[in-house]
Amino acid sequence: MRIVGYIGAVLGLTLLLVLALRTDLPELLNSLELGAWPLLWLVPYRALYFLLYAIGWWTLLEPYDGERRAGLAYTFWVTSVREAIDRLLPVASVGGGVAGVRLMRWRGLAGVSVSATVIVEIVLTVIVSYAFTAVGLILLLERGSGGVQFRQVFLAFLVSLPAPVLTVLLLRYGSIFQKLQRFLGPLVGAGALTEGASALDQELHATLRRWRSLATAGILQFLALMLGSFEVWFALRLFAHPVGIGTALILESMTQAMRHLAFMVPAGLGVQEATLVVFGSALGISSELALAVSMAKRLREVLCGLPALLSWQWMEGMRLRAPSPGG
Repeated sequence: MRIVGYIGAVLGLTLLLVLALRTDLPELLNSLELGAWPLLWLVPYRALYFLLYAIGWWTLLEPYDGERRAGLAYTFWVTSVREAIDRLLPVASVGGGVAGVRLMRWRGLAGVSVSATVIVEIVLTVIVSYAFTAVGLILLLERGSGGVQFRQVFLAFLVSLPAPVLTVLLLRYGSIFQKLQRFLGPLVGAGALTEGASALDQELHATLRRWRSLATAGILQFLALMLGSFEVWFALRLFAHPVGIGTALILESMTQAMRHLAFMVPAGLGVQEATLVVFGSALGISSELALAVSMAKRLREVLCGLPALLSWQWMEGMRLRAPSPGG
């Protein structure tokens, strides 16, 4: 996984460098200058995205936390930490889930139960991302835009569509983690590997039977992705190139789709930029404007992610310095 991550990083950086060399730098900087300080409004706006995801996860956790030891505010913070780890650290978009389990265990929740909710939430995210991509593809088809790009994404969409369906079926009716025990160390600890695998499969079956909670979390995730389109709409408006919400939704959905397909590339480096350039071109947006939008989104990721990462490390340090119960 580490080697694949390094390869993904090299490919992403190479792609980003190629895009940078083919870009009119003065025009790109001029677009960013037009946006200036108002772009910072994207940072507090992102809190709405975290809140929707946090409420969805909180709903999945309810059967395992009847006393609500992990309140919504705490779940919101853990959600922001998970997002920051997946977006800013080279962890192939899975490290945030492992950290989320650890942080919830600080509140006395069972690691296996929390792991089940995290896994289900990740699977829901994949399913919701497919639905969001479908919306973008439908809008592209209605506009007659995209050409070759549309066909390529549509083909990738169809070919990969069975994957989330099979994953849900395996998690719901199979005992997949008993057969993959060697991957459970980060979640339940090596000492309880065999028992943990069986318990995790049982908790997954139970979580996937709670249709109301699944529907609530899925709807909230879909709404969060839809609201993410506002970032594209807002940035282009500041860059003196206003577009409709449909165009913004297409660009956001295609960006999310490509980042999920290229999940091994850390932070979607280069992938996000190339997607915005390719589909932006099909929608009448120059490569310079597309890259400026990507830079605005990257700035938001850093400004949202760094405080979350720092607060997480501060909390880890506080726990290390805290005296042991017997001390």
